Amino acid sequence: MLKMMTFFQDLPGQQTVPAVLVLHFPGSSPKLPSTSEVESEASMSEASSEDLVPPLAPKAAPERDKEEAKKKKKRPKGLANMFSVFTKGRKKKGQPSSAEPEGAPESQPESSRPPPTVEELKADLERGRLEAARPLLALERELQAAAAAGGESAEELVRRQSKVEALYVLLRDQVLGLLRRPLDVAPERLRQALAVLAEQEREDRRAAAAEPGASALVSARPRRWLELWRRGVAQAAEERLCARPAAGAEGRSEAERIFLHMGRTMKEDLEAVVERLKPLFPAEVDVVAAYAESYHEHFAAHLAAMAQFELCERDTYMLLVWVQNLYPNDIINSPKLRGELQRVQLGSLLPPRQIRLLEATFLSNEVVSVRELMARALELESQRWARDVAPQRLDGHCHSELAIDIIQIISQGQTKAESITLDLGVQIKHLLLLELATFLRSYQRAFDEFLEKCRQLRNYRANVIANINNCLSLRTSMENWQTPQDIPGHLLSPLSELKSHGFDTLLQRLFGDLKPLFKRFTQTRWAAPAQTLEEILSTVAERLPEFSELHDCFREELAEVVHLHLVKEYIIRLSKRSLVLRTAEQQQQLAEDVLANADVIQRFCTQNGSSATWLHHALPKLAEVIRLQDPSAIKIEVATYATWYPDFSKGHLSAILAIKGNLSSSEVRSIRSILDVSMGPHQSTKPLFSLIKVG
Repeated sequence: MLKMMTFFQDLPGQQTVPAVLVLHFPGSSPKLPSTSEVESEASMSEASSEDLVPPLAPKAAPERDKEEAKKKKKRPKGLANMFSVFTKGRKKKGQPSSAEPEGAPESQPESSRPPPTVEELKADLERGRLEAARPLLALERELQAAAAAGGESAEELVRRQSKVEALYVLLRDQVLGLLRRPLDVAPERLRQALAVLAEQEREDRRAAAAEPGASALVSARPRRWLELWRRGVAQAAEERLCARPAAGAEGRSEAERIFLHMGRTMKEDLEAVVERLKPLFPAEVDVVAAYAESYHEHFAAHLAAMAQFELCERDTYMLLVWVQNLYPNDIINSPKLRGELQRVQLGSLLPPRQIRLLEATFLSNEVVSVRELMARALELESQRWARDVAPQRLDGHCHSELAIDIIQIISQGQTKAESITLDLGVQIKHLLLLELATFLRSYQRAFDEFLEKCRQLRNYRANVIANINNCLSLRTSMENWQTPQDIPGHLLSPLSELKSHGFDTLLQRLFGDLKPLFKRFTQTRWAAPAQTLEEILSTVAERLPEFSELHDCFREELAEVVHLHLVKEYIIRLSKRSLVLRTAEQQQQLAEDVLANADVIQRFCTQNGSSATWLHHALPKLAEVIRLQDPSAIKIEVATYATWYPDFSKGHLSAILAIKGNLSSSEVRSIRSILDVSMGPHQSTKPLFSLIKVG
């Protein structure tokens, strides 16, 4: 019933990020001007490629520059032709380019190397050489200096700026392109791209701090490449989390599979960021925070959108489990991410008010579900009783699945709430116990109806025993949910009544057989009481095996009920007014018989499992009242007896004193008056004499 609890196992603990994991701008990345667009725009103005050469470049150039200059003189001027020079200057695969003649040294000392030309910068950038970023920045600053000096025309400056911006488009695409797929890039290459990004951010800050002045140029700063990178991270997070989840285990809903996919993807991706990217990225970029915030925002947006709809019971639970448990515990506080994400402080996926509304809905749904499931379980069990289906036998006891079903229903409701938060588990506990109390009253009514209407069924007694045995499982479970002294009476009383009614039914035939045997005590005026009692106990002993399929604790309770019945019936027969003894000798003999019978009853019942020690004084103390002759001594004995059995009334005392035919009316009244005096604390509160009617 709690398939959602498998989310804990499905979230990976120690996994390496697969090769397909891509933390990058997706193909539909934010629109940036392409090289071709810039070239097309720039071709509208005429300029020589020499226009982008810094004015302070040395007059003497290497031989390759002279050759290039000769080629340029043969071509028409214009920026469009300049880009054609870029194209022609590009080397074919496996061949040196015009910018890199064969045999030329790969590097020259900075002091002797001339600043690269625009053609060389473009060629380098198209080859992905990020070293071109530094001379490009110098070119940009030189242009700014020229604009500030005012030595060139506005048209000339704009032409030069367009060429610088065209080169920056190339550089930007190279840098952000590498940062879009950081896990696919060699560490040194990634560091190089990050260095360029950091340099551009510093230049943005420098430009922002500079005092504005009159210039023919529109400032291209700030370029905000770091912001563009963060947008790309956000878009990459969206693509990763929105990817269609792979087919999962059977039985999961579409929403469950989507959230499991998002949770697993976020955890794996952020672990890759922490382990592989954080060591390479500069601290000021805070790559972990950038990715974590992007994933968190998209995850939260998805949940918020879903929470706007009227959710089914299953999806409400799933949403709360993710918001309150799986996301904060299995992702944010996972061993590999805990330290980093606690610093970022992502917060909850949903606002507190929305969480409270969802929790209230969950509690209401769960209570209704538990109520319906328990009612259905009782209905099915009642149908089995009516169809005379024999109960199962388990370890020699009659067994019913009803108690197990009810315990599981309650426990699963509790477990579901606790799987969200422990506080929600506390809230639902009270509600579930109220539902259990209502169910137990329904169970008791259904059982009483079965007892009344189904006596003729073959498996009647076996089903009665099975239902009595149910009380043990239910009571034990309630003691596990609450300490025994805290279990409210409205939970225990239906079980006590069910058990009591079941005992009455099981013992009804035995007690009916004992009734004529007890009558012999008065019919024979207490002649041969030992033989009569022996026959009574023999009858009981023959019937006790019928109760062997009760649990041990209930067999002991039933033996106590039998014990109580024997003592009660004996007192009833002793209290019949047909027996009057006028001499002390007769009273002495009766007292000895009662005392002997009491000992036999006590030993028999104890041997057969009765633990009703509170009954041990019932007959011996009455025998002592019958034996005593001094009214004062009788009063003391009666006072002591009343502390053992507080329901011993004047009527019961009068019936016993009636046996003593040698007491005067005034003596009887004096002895009876002792019961008007409070005797202090009682030894027992169980009923005995309240079960005995006296005339």
